Amino acid sequence: MSKKKILYVEDDETLGFLTADSLENQYNVAHYTNGQAGFDAFCNNEFDLCILDVMLPDMDGFEIATQIRKRNQEIPIIFLSAKTMKEDRIKGLKLGADDYLVKPYSMEELTLKIEVFLNRSQKTSSKTSPTYLIGSFEFDPTNYCVFKGKEITNLTEREAALLKLFLDNKNTVLKREKILIELWGTDDYFVGRSLDVFISRLRKIFKDEPNIRIENIPRVGFKLLID
Repeated sequence: MSKKKILYVEDDETLGFLTADSLENQYNVAHYTNGQAGFDAFCNNEFDLCILDVMLPDMDGFEIATQIRKRNQEIPIIFLSAKTMKEDRIKGLKLGADDYLVKPYSMEELTLKIEVFLNRSQKTSSKTSPTYLIGSFEFDPTNYCVFKGKEITNLTEREAALLKLFLDNKNTVLKREKILIELWGTDDYFVGRSLDVFISRLRKIFKDEPNIRIENIPRVGFKLLID
């Protein structure tokens, strides 16, 4: 079986070498030290996952992710950054990233994240899923989109997985820990904050549908209510 191909953009030569060298035991890693060069490589090659530093010359990681999402809504994106502010993490997730790891990170954690996202992508692409009717919307979990008439809202893979989990358990309380383990494989504090961002984005999609709402159950979890 051929190795999965990863786009890795990191301008710190030492860190980049060590990370790429470690990952190359399991993956085919294309490492670039320049943001524009990394994005050009994405446009001209097929990748299974992207790992992006945030602070890069010529084109920063946030801009690369923005441009990638215009072309591909499905490919997993992981940010690696020394920027520890909550606002930076939230910005990354709002741009469509699947995760945001703060430097210094452990290779064990990074590899675990990569495997979770690659396995989820493979499962999604290997089977077809039915569409879901949600009020006046229709949700296509296979193509990561919600549409209403001719209006289409593209979702990230993580957003689609979260919405599908809610729909498969509609009108039922989902414990916060269950959601986190199901989607991220862990229930630590920072992942919990990421979940709040994704739920906020889903709420905005259905904000004009009075019979659809994601209810917060304090200290327990969430419930998708469809009347």
